[in-house]
Amino acid sequence: MKISDIQIETVNIPLVTPFKTALRTVTKIENVMVKVKTDSSLIGYGGAAPTAAITGETLASIIGAVEHIRDHLAGMTLEDTELVFQRLNSCLVGNTSAKAAVDMAIYDLLAKERDVPLYRLLGGKAHVIETDKTVSIDTPEKMIAESKENIKKGFRFLKVKVGGDPELDVLRLQAVQDAVGPEIKIRIDANQGWSAKEAVLVGKELEARKLNIELMEQPVAARDFSGLRYVRDHLSIPVFADESVFSPQDALELVTMKAVDGMNIKLMKCGGSYNALKIAAIAETAGVPCMVGSMMESHLSVSAAAHFAVSRAIVKHFDLDAPLFCSLNPVAGGISYQGANVQLPETSGLGVEPLRQ
Repeated sequence: MKISDIQIETVNIPLVTPFKTALRTVTKIENVMVKVKTDSSLIGYGGAAPTAAITGETLASIIGAVEHIRDHLAGMTLEDTELVFQRLNSCLVGNTSAKAAVDMAIYDLLAKERDVPLYRLLGGKAHVIETDKTVSIDTPEKMIAESKENIKKGFRFLKVKVGGDPELDVLRLQAVQDAVGPEIKIRIDANQGWSAKEAVLVGKELEARKLNIELMEQPVAARDFSGLRYVRDHLSIPVFADESVFSPQDALELVTMKAVDGMNIKLMKCGGSYNALKIAAIAETAGVPCMVGSMMESHLSVSAAAHFAVSRAIVKHFDLDAPLFCSLNPVAGGISYQGANVQLPETSGLGVEPLRQ
């Protein structure tokens, strides 16, 4: 089976509610959908999300990168799987989201060729996974209302966005915990919004208040690995890296430094499942648990993340709620939601098909 063409389509998806973090506010998302065509009847699908503040990619840059990738992969035989993925990753520097979209489509094809769901091709076992639900950074009053609504829908884990104002952030987290009750676990996500010393001050205050904090994600700047280690060394709250982990090399450096208690793997950051599998292997070797999350993406690419997530035992936490913010699903199929539970499709490949051919 040879790659004959890679086609590109863009899709605009308004969000049900604005998504706010310490880095940005989003009211709609633009995703790139790719279609990898072959000399057989099989077609693979993938998607990418422009997140300039994190990956450095825009809609235009992703389109240009996928066109470049197409020129380098056209004519390659998918049975030469390792060579295909090596060329995908080496034909240009960076552009991880564009690579992820093509990576997804290739894995979709490989699983379709064997007529199995992708998670099974990757060695996983089907099961329902439980995602958290993100609470955007806002006034304490608005965050309380959003948190209560999520609890009514059955979510037991809240990922609360903070950052930028340590004193106010403590008040936000206290308000949310008081509103939802002590049994609800809170995952703090500062999105690089604090200095290392600020993160420690916040963490110690939360520990003193005995809030039910499960973990603290990316408290400091992405490349401040020593800052992550400082925070981890001074808190009992587990510290997870997110924006600090783009590559297997990043993962290796973080675990060697003993800088984190866990890592959030996102396909948009690492370039797809090929590299995600390497990061998971490094984490498992070091005994460092992982979370699998996403950017603001549609069902298409989050379905790929879910297939990867259930394939590895080291993945202990799931942050796959992005499609719940979307007002529409640009594909048929993919993952489905029942409250906090995420169900993977049992059809071959990613389990998605375009709404229109």
